[in-house]
Amino acid sequence: MQSNSSRALGALCLLSLIWGYNWVVMKRVGVYVGPFDFSALRALFGALALFIVLLLTRRPLRIAAPGKVIVLGLVQTSAFAALIQWALVAGGAGKVAVLVYTMPFWLMLLARGWLGEKVSGVQWAAAAVAAIGLVSLFAPWAHGGTLLSSLLAVAGGFSWALASVLTKRMRREHDFDVLALTTWQMLFGALALCGVALCVPSKPIELTGYFFAALAFNAVLATALAWMLWVYVLNHLPVAVAGLSTLGIPLIGVISGQLELGERLLPTDIVGTVLIAAALAMTTLMSWWKQRRR
Repeated sequence: MQSNSSRALGALCLLSLIWGYNWVVMKRVGVYVGPFDFSALRALFGALALFIVLLLTRRPLRIAAPGKVIVLGLVQTSAFAALIQWALVAGGAGKVAVLVYTMPFWLMLLARGWLGEKVSGVQWAAAAVAAIGLVSLFAPWAHGGTLLSSLLAVAGGFSWALASVLTKRMRREHDFDVLALTTWQMLFGALALCGVALCVPSKPIELTGYFFAALAFNAVLATALAWMLWVYVLNHLPVAVAGLSTLGIPLIGVISGQLELGERLLPTDIVGTVLIAAALAMTTLMSWWKQRRR
């Protein structure tokens, strides 16, 4: 048991590194390809990689409620992937990562309204701290042209939260294999993104070595391997502990952006990042404490 927990913690660290550094990869590849083109390609090849994983692991390919899975794909893959890639056109990798990871607070509000889940006083306090952090990060008087990027990043976090609520409601009504559900919704979302990419004019794709490396990183590591790690983590660690990854991923994104891209955070960015990280820590510790009480 202890060995399984240790391996799961190691898997969680590797997962955080992959998803955290991927913000830099997605930012850099924007030089060679338009945001919608890359979103479509990464989702399409990511779905293909997951189908290969399903076949190799002999998991079921059939999926219940295909209509609902299509809707989930439009929200989880199409909207989320397009919004964050579009946000990275003008916004820094670290800042976009932090804004996207406001997802838990949108999830808290949506779960209260749609799932009937209670919100504790600590959660409301964390949401208030996060809101102050958002105001500091937006600061249109200090950021000028990156306001649109910030709005897109927050919208990406909201679409992620909405997809999480949809997934939870679907799993209450149907028996889904998590990996199969992820694969099918990604395929449906990828097909929708392909349609968007064909309709929206964009610059020609530059078939450079970095473009292919970024596509492979997203399909193989950030999608196939990362989702296998996530399923393994959820099977061997409490959900509250797994939620700690939400703290590490944007932090790695910020550090990677500074080291590799030379991004520099303004004082308002630093204040906002610290406040949102503190709010995430509050909600994570609250979940952990509730589990310990049970």
